[in-house]
Amino acid sequence: MNNKDDKKMSHFAHVTQAHPCFNEKIHDKVGRIHIPIAPKCNIQCGFCTRSLNDVEKRPGVASCIMSIDEAMNHIRKTVKSMPINVIGVAGPGDSLCNPNTLKLFRKVKEEFPNLILCMSTNGLLVPKYADEIAEVGVKTVTITVNAVDVNIGSKIYDNIEYGGRIYHGVEGFKILLDNQLKGIEMLSKRGVIVKVNSVLIPGVNDKHIKEIASVVKSKGASIMNVLPLIPMNKFKDYERPGCGMLSEVREEVEEYLPVFRACTQCRADAFGIPGKKSDDFSLDLVPNSHY
Repeated sequence: MNNKDDKKMSHFAHVTQAHPCFNEKIHDKVGRIHIPIAPKCNIQCGFCTRSLNDVEKRPGVASCIMSIDEAMNHIRKTVKSMPINVIGVAGPGDSLCNPNTLKLFRKVKEEFPNLILCMSTNGLLVPKYADEIAEVGVKTVTITVNAVDVNIGSKIYDNIEYGGRIYHGVEGFKILLDNQLKGIEMLSKRGVIVKVNSVLIPGVNDKHIKEIASVVKSKGASIMNVLPLIPMNKFKDYERPGCGMLSEVREEVEEYLPVFRACTQCRADAFGIPGKKSDDFSLDLVPNSHY
C-alpha cells in the first residue's frame, strides 16, 4: 500500500468513526441534519414520488423547502440542542440539480468547519461538479446506482433530463450510468468517500446487485447500502423485499464491499439521531418549522 492509499484509508476511518450513516456502531449515538434545500430532480425513477407533506416517513419527502438563510438558522439551533456530526442534503429532489446545495455547503464549512458535509445524488451531474464538490469540503457522497446493465436499468428509469434534452429507455440510462461510474471514479480520486445505494426491486434487479457491487468497487466506491423497495409509482404493485432476500443480497455484496445495514430510509428533512425515536425528528414535528 502506498502513501496515497494510506491517506485514503485514514480519511475513510476518520469519517466512518463519526458518520452515523457509515458506522452502525454509532448510528444511534450521534446525529445528522438533512437540509431540504433541493426540490428539483433531473431523472424519474420508477419507484420515486417526490412530495411535500407532513405524513410520510421516506426519502423524497419534506415538509418544506428551505432557503440558505433558513437552513443556516436551523443548523445553528439544532447543533446547540443535540450531538450533530453531519450536515447532509438528500433532496427531496437531487442535490446537484439545485445550485443552493453547494452554496449552502460553502457557508456551513465556513461557520462549522468540524461538521462532516454529506450529500446524496443520482450521480447524473457528478462529473460536472466533482471538482467543486471536493473544493467546498464535502467528505462523503452517496450515489444511487440501481443497475449496471442497460436492459435492467431501462426498466427502472423513465426520464433522464440532461444537456437540455429528455432521454428515455436504454438511451437515457446509458447517459445516467456513464456519468454515475465516471463520477464515482472522479470523486474517489479527489479524496471524497463514495457510498453506493442500491434499491432492491424483486424480480427486476435482485439478481444483479452483486454485479453492481463489483463494478462500483472497481471505480472507487468504499461502502454500499442495499435498500428495500418502497412500493410506489410504477412499482406500486411490487412486494417490498423481505428480510431473507435483503440478507442474501447483502451477503453477496460483502464479497466486494462493506455493507451498511442500519439505514432507516429517512425523510429529506430528518434531523437528530437516526432511528432513535426520542431523538430523531423531521420538520413536521417541530413547532413553527414551516419557514
